[in-house]
Amino acid sequence: MLTETELPEPPSLRRMVGPGVVAVGIGMAAGEIILWPYLTALGGLGLLWLAFTTLAVQFVINMEIERYTLATGQTVVAGFSRWWKGWGIIICLAGAFQYVWPGWATSGSTVFTYLVGGGDPVWITVGVLVTIGVFLTLSKVIYKTVERVETVKVVLTLFFLAVVVVFVISLSTWGEGAKATVTEFGQIPDGITFTMLLSAIGAAGAGGVHNLVLSNWIRDKRYGMGAHVPRLISPITGQEEAAGADRYTFPIDETSMGRWNLWWKRANAEHLVTFVAVCFVTIGVMSLLAYETLFGRDDLKSDPSFLRIQGEIFEAEVGTWLKLLFLAVAAVSLWAAAMGLLDIIGRVASDFLRRNYLQTSTRWTEARIYLIVVWVEIVLGSIILLAGFTQPLGLLIVSTCAASVVTLLYSILLVRLNTRDLPAPIRIRGWRLGGLLVAIGFYGFFAIAMVVTQLDKL
Repeated sequence: MLTETELPEPPSLRRMVGPGVVAVGIGMAAGEIILWPYLTALGGLGLLWLAFTTLAVQFVINMEIERYTLATGQTVVAGFSRWWKGWGIIICLAGAFQYVWPGWATSGSTVFTYLVGGGDPVWITVGVLVTIGVFLTLSKVIYKTVERVETVKVVLTLFFLAVVVVFVISLSTWGEGAKATVTEFGQIPDGITFTMLLSAIGAAGAGGVHNLVLSNWIRDKRYGMGAHVPRLISPITGQEEAAGADRYTFPIDETSMGRWNLWWKRANAEHLVTFVAVCFVTIGVMSLLAYETLFGRDDLKSDPSFLRIQGEIFEAEVGTWLKLLFLAVAAVSLWAAAMGLLDIIGRVASDFLRRNYLQTSTRWTEARIYLIVVWVEIVLGSIILLAGFTQPLGLLIVSTCAASVVTLLYSILLVRLNTRDLPAPIRIRGWRLGGLLVAIGFYGFFAIAMVVTQLDKL
């Protein structure tokens, strides 16, 4: 159902801040804290170019996701599903596969054991997952809870980065980082496999289904036509809003286009500052930190134990306080990411199921489906851990490789969605269309390279 109504007046840029913070808060974890620093410890600073290229590509992808929802109030997954419901099913299954592996929560729990000097990461993780489920269940407006948690995480992380810039990273390392980014562009350091690369680009900033949920977050933040769509309210502590239309459009006139241009300008600015810039700083500083403290060591293992080694170096060179700060920020960051990832799959699955199969049901509201999906993911993640699949880095690589592949899929779908399903004046065109085609080639190259290298091993 397509309903025409007015495009709301855009608020100030300050009031629009939020979705980018949530995206970076969830994304600022596996990649920034573990995968990119680990690759730097192994191969040096020669991959910084790839991290920054990935962020530029993701900016283009993310803004095309936001474009569609700003213009229609509908999520891009729902948009894909209007052509064929199979696209929604594939994306939901890909999201479930991507996030059912509790690598983020397990990594946070492992780091927590370094902080307190012991404990069982498996049972700590199960407790953390259940606690997250309770928080989401009892949140009146779920988006607000997630936004607040991720904002606190981002502030803590940026504070830690400021500290290490002052106390740890030398000027020579900054110079080597700048030089490597330029002179080693397009090169892959020895010892870095395409599987690791695909995993790393899937964890730089956001990745996979994570990006798609920008549709849901900007809708709950009341961006554009999303202001006409009910927010996700807890069925336990909140009162659900009246259902609206499935998809909206606005009249293409001078007033509406003036509002649209302002919405689009401010949405781009919000995402560029809160997502791209923060990810750029975080990956850059954490990689420089890993190079300063770990590069050249031969005792690094393929698990988060290198974070413990870093903590010990901080303690020896600066003081115990920096070790404790580092481990505490890392644990909180990874747990906060786990919360956001559960929110992601809950939103994608509940929006798809409600709008395609349960639209007339009074029992199965979007909020109730959301909570069921979240708790199923918690139970499955706990079962995976208790069954013995407890290697955090292995779990992260599985998840982030899946993220890169699904990003390739929906980048292709976005080209059709934003060239054919939007009014002509607001469709994707020009350099943005070119950028999206580059994104398809970018993710496609690394996905194909990973498959080829794996086949060569057979």
